Amino acid sequence: MIDLHTHSLFSDGELIPSELIRRAEEIGYKAIAITDHVDSSNIDIAIPRVVKAIKAIQKFISITAIPGAEITHVPPALIPDLVKEARQLGAKIVVVHGETIVEPVAPGTNRAAIEAGADILAHPGIIAPEDILFAKEKGILLEITSRKGHSLSNGHVAKEAMRFNVPLCINTDTHSPSDLITKDTAVKILRAAGIDGNDIDSIFENSKTLIEKALRRD
Repeated sequence: MIDLHTHSLFSDGELIPSELIRRAEEIGYKAIAITDHVDSSNIDIAIPRVVKAIKAIQKFISITAIPGAEITHVPPALIPDLVKEARQLGAKIVVVHGETIVEPVAPGTNRAAIEAGADILAHPGIIAPEDILFAKEKGILLEITSRKGHSLSNGHVAKEAMRFNVPLCINTDTHSPSDLITKDTAVKILRAAGIDGNDIDSIFENSKTLIEKALRRD
């Protein structure tokens, strides 16, 4: 399993980074990104703390752990500057909280995330075809999620992404230990969203490629 969207107690997760990483390692994860919710109030606190925690343990763990951030519920006009700030603070993977159908995310958030060059657009809801094509142009991964509620639009995201050949990833949006999943479960979720065969393998390859890109960033 490769999971590039999880949360620690530096936002609304239940675990400190070390425990979250250890639990993921124990169930067979190959890589995990800790992407706590951030806005202007906490971006300079959450990201450096996660960076510090991962740096301290990285030579003692068997999985790849990556510091990141999820820019969440901010006005779309602020997203570009927050993406830049997150990277400057050490976030190797930047996720933007997309226009899920179960939360009142501001319209235009999906588009702003793509324009800003985020790495992953999380649970983008009923994403418009023009934004799907823009994500393809920018090389941004659209997320299939195992998260309750957000997963209600997995079918739409998968269908449209496959129609336009837009790269996907699968993540958990973990907040508690029980949210972590095995790769077998991830495969079942992808199949339930209408994806099968070689396309499933390519989704995990997309995550691997993003990790390689992220780890090359200064």
